[in-house]
Amino acid sequence: MSTLGGAMAWLAANPGTFGTAVLDHLLLSLTGLLIGIAIALPAGVAVARRPRLSEATIALAGLLRTLPSLAVLAALLPLLGVGFTPSVVALAITAIPPVLVNTVIGLNTADPAALDAARGLGLTPVQRAIGVELPLAAPLVFAGLRIAAVQVVSAAALATFIGGGGLGDLVTQGLALLDTGRMLVGAVAIAALALLAEAGFGLLERRAARYRDAVA
Repeated sequence: MSTLGGAMAWLAANPGTFGTAVLDHLLLSLTGLLIGIAIALPAGVAVARRPRLSEATIALAGLLRTLPSLAVLAALLPLLGVGFTPSVVALAITAIPPVLVNTVIGLNTADPAALDAARGLGLTPVQRAIGVELPLAAPLVFAGLRIAAVQVVSAAALATFIGGGGLGDLVTQGLALLDTGRMLVGAVAIAALALLAEAGFGLLERRAARYRDAVA
């Protein structure tokens, strides 16, 4: 039986196992991504207009980007143990740098004329950030979200090494059992989810760019 045939046969025989793995993978990815966004987006808004602080923040984000996901998981083991929680924390750490950096850069490159007009209208800093700066920075922000989503979906496969579940379980089980069908199903599903995240956030990024150009 071919490798593809073996994958199809395993999938037909184990739809429940596959469905559970997909749902676990999505839960891990979405939770980690949302936590990362909830941290990075407000932090980016807070530091964007402070040059020294924004430079330090971007440098820190760059440092976080260099940390391998597996190393982060290993570092969290003594603190949080195994399972869902340390996996989500590691994925949130993965999501923070691209969202944070793109938010800071997007806000710092917003049209100065639009910002001056907002100040002239008497808008508060919070009103300017929500009503003017973030819409202008939206294409770059969504680009950061796209990068973060793809990285998180891919890195979620490593959660299997600390009992986090997800599609990575199928890959590691397939390797351990020499079951190429199971392994291929897991690997292809992870790649498909990453491509869907890329396409979805890419569409949002393009729409945000068109909206910005329309109101500019």
